[in-house]
Amino acid sequence: MRSIREQRARLSERIAAGEREAVQRQHRQGKRTARERLELLLDEGSFTEIEMYRRHQAEGPKLSGQRPYTDGVVAGSGTVDGRRVFVYAQDFTVFGGSLGQAHAAKIHKVMDLAIATGAPIIGLNDSGGARIQEGVTALDGYGGIFRRNVAASGVVPQISVVLGPCAGGAAYSPALADFTFMVRETSQMYLTGPDVVATVTGERVGHEELGGADVHARRSGVAAFVYEDEESCLAEVRYLLSLLPANNLEDPPSYPPCGATTDERPRLAEIVPVEPNKPYDMRAVLAELVDDGEFMEVQEDWAGNVVCALARIDGQVVGVVGNQPLVLAGVLDIAASEKAARFVRFCDAFGIPLVTLVDVPGFLPGTEQEYGGIIRHGAKLLYAYCEATVPRVQVIVRKAYGGAYIVMDSRSIGTDVSLAWPTNEIAVMGAQGAVNVLFRKELATAADPEGLRAELAADYTDRLVHPYHTAERGLVDDVIDPAQTRSAVARALAMLCGKRRPAPQRKHGNIPL
Repeated sequence: MRSIREQRARLSERIAAGEREAVQRQHRQGKRTARERLELLLDEGSFTEIEMYRRHQAEGPKLSGQRPYTDGVVAGSGTVDGRRVFVYAQDFTVFGGSLGQAHAAKIHKVMDLAIATGAPIIGLNDSGGARIQEGVTALDGYGGIFRRNVAASGVVPQISVVLGPCAGGAAYSPALADFTFMVRETSQMYLTGPDVVATVTGERVGHEELGGADVHARRSGVAAFVYEDEESCLAEVRYLLSLLPANNLEDPPSYPPCGATTDERPRLAEIVPVEPNKPYDMRAVLAELVDDGEFMEVQEDWAGNVVCALARIDGQVVGVVGNQPLVLAGVLDIAASEKAARFVRFCDAFGIPLVTLVDVPGFLPGTEQEYGGIIRHGAKLLYAYCEATVPRVQVIVRKAYGGAYIVMDSRSIGTDVSLAWPTNEIAVMGAQGAVNVLFRKELATAADPEGLRAELAADYTDRLVHPYHTAERGLVDDVIDPAQTRSAVARALAMLCGKRRPAPQRKHGNIPL
């Protein structure tokens, strides 16, 4: 027995150590090994590996005689801050992390266990793609992963971390995940690589330019978070998990109340200019609203005209959506609508209350937006809010015009509590625009058109855009002092904590994708 134990120990140590030259090559590229990454991600000593001794059984070219253990993926379960998670980390030192039948089967097993036990799934991607030698069975393996991604959607949180190449069909798993993390100068993700692009289109493009972290953070919107190195990236994955429930039947982790219901923030009135056309940073408002000024912004570099963030208010996790006047004056456009819609649906799926900060002049006009389908894409955000059954609180900070007011979680589409600052302007459009439409003929024939326009605009404002007009009609619950925003929102959320609204009996709705 002693000999058997020693033999087993030596084999396990050899598997864990990896092939020396391949490990050194990985380190020279500035990348950690799969096991080193798991050590950073998980609590010390918590990892339980499954199928360490798994080997492929394929007979394809250049595979005979090469049957390394693990088959290029380290899979199992561990804890993050004492909470159970399931993980797999592709090992680029073995077959370039390529996915074959055995490799895929290990990932399938981990995902099945995560769904069965109600624990988050974290995938660390570092793979050259499908293992060509295994042919269609490799593609079948990817299909099994995607099917499980969809089965897990809205059931357990799914986090994809791209720490190397993620090419071809492999890129669809991060796209199906709830959140995707990438690292600059290390991560690349694309369906067709630079060589194929050059062959088919004649376009010459590098790996970073085609599918680097900044491309997906700023242009495609696939990456929710981007960091400079693997250490900070995996540390932020741990922080994100602290804001998420283990599954859709549990509440997000909470802290004891911190007195938010009586906390006044007079600086809020200084941050937001009274003049409706002056910009400010909505993130500064958000920092005053949430506990300790801490929030985790999602897709910070994409669709910057809307801010989406996870934070806590009085110890409870909330999702915050806010228009950003610093970018395009805070208008809603195609990208902003998609970004906010997906975030709203994620929060609703996992029981995270929604707080919506409104300062929106409307939808972005122009042929580019109309031809691009702003009607359809804007309807995604409308659908997401209408469908949401979690507690919902709307705060109208300044202007809220036209259809954009409706879409930003107005009373008419089901918000539970609507609050407004005394600076609110809620109307079909601004006073100047309304006067130009309603009194076009009178202005054209007036001796002093500018004077008449100013007089008519003032009258329009007094009649239809004064701060209490919407409250008088029951579409706003209260007009609050800006300094009382944090306390008012905290009290509203406390009031709504027991909210239950059963979903309608149907297979699923038909969201305008």
